[in-house]
Amino acid sequence: MLKLIKLELVKNKFGWYIKSAIIANILMTAILCFIMYITQKEGDLIVTTHQDAFILIGAMVRATFIVFAAVLIAKIVIEEYKNKTILIMFSYPVNRKKMIASKLLITSALTFITMLLTNIIVGGLFTIINDYYHFVPFSITASQYFTEVFKMIPYSMASTGISLIPLYFGMRKFSVPTTIFSSLLVVMIACSTNPVFSMVTIIPFQLGLAVIGVMNAYLAIRNIEKEDVI
Repeated sequence: MLKLIKLELVKNKFGWYIKSAIIANILMTAILCFIMYITQKEGDLIVTTHQDAFILIGAMVRATFIVFAAVLIAKIVIEEYKNKTILIMFSYPVNRKKMIASKLLITSALTFITMLLTNIIVGGLFTIINDYYHFVPFSITASQYFTEVFKMIPYSMASTGISLIPLYFGMRKFSVPTTIFSSLLVVMIACSTNPVFSMVTIIPFQLGLAVIGVMNAYLAIRNIEKEDVI
């Protein structure tokens, strides 16, 4: 399995993903500061505590990287089925399940790592910028920051599982657009947040969706040894 993962990493060259993640970090920080600036000027603050700030950051990050994960799935799984290049891989004397599992493991690992790092980076940058420009009527202490970072871990794990849900829709007709569009629907459900009720903070709900995603991945590879690529 480890050799298959290494081969996939060499074959797909994920430099584009890293560059995209860096750009996403910059954009999310800028958008977050802009939102806070506008709401401050209008006197209609949507964030009144440091917990509110990190809930908003977490929702933005998870929404972004669930879509990123769908792009990864589309690129390294769905496109190979659609273009029939997967047939070349299946001609090798290697277990098919391990091949697809290695692709999904790479997707999950990249999603979890970038999601967690982005939460840390965007949260840290916002904390530093807020100390200078005071977008919100409070300061975030180091203790509060690290407490919120620790809270991000289970949510990032859950969102990693959730990011596998679009695989089901993409595999039905081997459609890249369907894979990415379904991720947007997943984001609307999993990352919805408003001042009254926020699905993004309900960890049992997030874990439930994650279980659906993991089961989805299992079903996608369960009978792959018996199935033909048409």
